[in-house]
Amino acid sequence: MRTLVISDLHLGSVGRADVLRDPLPREPLLAALAGADRLVLLGDALELRHGPRHTAMAAARPFFEELGRAMEGGEIVLVPGNHDHALLAQWLAARSELSHTAPLALEQRLEPWEGSQLLGTIAEWAAPARLSCAYPGVWLRSDIYVTHGHYLDNHLTVPTIERLALAVMARMLHRSADALRSVSDYESVSAPVFAWIDAIARHGHTGAAFNGSATVNMWQALGGADGRRPAPGARPAPGSPPAPGRRARLDARALAAGARRRALIGGFPVAVAALNRAGLGPLSADISGAELRRAGLRAMGEVAARLGLGDAHVIFGHTHRAGPLARDDPREWRAAGGARLINCGSWTYSANFLRGASPDHPYWPGGCVIVEDRGAPTLVRLLGGLGRTELAPAARATAASG
Repeated sequence: MRTLVISDLHLGSVGRADVLRDPLPREPLLAALAGADRLVLLGDALELRHGPRHTAMAAARPFFEELGRAMEGGEIVLVPGNHDHALLAQWLAARSELSHTAPLALEQRLEPWEGSQLLGTIAEWAAPARLSCAYPGVWLRSDIYVTHGHYLDNHLTVPTIERLALAVMARMLHRSADALRSVSDYESVSAPVFAWIDAIARHGHTGAAFNGSATVNMWQALGGADGRRPAPGARPAPGSPPAPGRRARLDARALAAGARRRALIGGFPVAVAALNRAGLGPLSADISGAELRRAGLRAMGEVAARLGLGDAHVIFGHTHRAGPLARDDPREWRAAGGARLINCGSWTYSANFLRGASPDHPYWPGGCVIVEDRGAPTLVRLLGGLGRTELAPAARATAASG
């Protein structure tokens, strides 16, 4: 059996970061599905945190209809993540009302209409392919387990908004990260945070703190790309230079922005230290690109060990950073407990991460992991033939309107 695994489509994202919303980026994926028996959508297939669910569903429908035709006779397995956790709302609510329900295991399989009306509708769109749901992961082989990876936020040392929210919830429930030993343990801390954010998104478009962009914006402001950021005004504007008065206003704004950034850089380590003293850590003030990678891998390795995955290949997404890549240190991708980690990457184009980048960038969209009956999983990058002019949200929006 040939299985393709992709993650983090975020269909319905505000700002059109979701590249599979449009036909051109879909073509390489649909071509790769030729001969595949199964496709696993490994979490955050839909973006249900940016606003009302009907908005995301409308954006996702063309993709699922085309995907269903391409996978006719095959199976699509949808594994929810944190941004589309609401797909399981109906099923999780029903489980909580039964006193004799068995604890959550590493793999629960359910039919779409058991999960929610949203899942049932997606399954109808995906016909004639058969769509099923699994949570929090699936065993593709006895030595290959796939899961979105959102549990890793409980062990992350990067002070993201979600990491802090989980730490606060853990304290409210008197559960430390060290006490998390099972799927049920992770859900007891995670599900209330997700439900709260989902409830806010149902009633209107959410702000940066809830939709994930606040963390990315903070990373950019602090020079997270290993401190290499273009200086203000480094890119000359096309056309004639601005008039003296306008130039003065631009200079004043640049000075003010620089002052704010210096204050943020100076205050960030102090804030992180305060969070650690408050018992919400351990957190680190290092948010370089290298540390983002290492912190995510350490945290996912911790999850794999706590869930008893041994030396299995563990395929995940969530962090959007594909790997291991050729230039990566393979030792970083072998967890302390023995698990062999592989990250699918994402299908979103983030201008903050990809400014001036080429298709070999770790955060370039289009990652896919191929699993055969034998051998190790293989990571491939399906969108290497497309550049910024085809994938950047502004360019795609212009093409769609034309």
